[in-house]
Amino acid sequence: MVFEISTGMIRGLGTVVVFVAFVGLTLWVFNSKRGPEFAEARLLPFADEPPSENNAKQESAARSTRP
Repeated sequence: MVFEISTGMIRGLGTVVVFVAFVGLTLWVFNSKRGPEFAEARLLPFADEPPSENNAKQESAARSTRP
């Protein structure tokens, strides 16, 4: 018995692989154990960046001490 792989079989297997990956990713994202991790990551765009040495030197050089 010769098993011949057709184009339809390859596409079907690809669909199954993508579906399984989608379900796995969905379960991973909505896992209740990940809540605190994602809550912290959700606030990252609003985190203040620490001033670098270059910025601090430029700001102090640009400020004048004269009234």
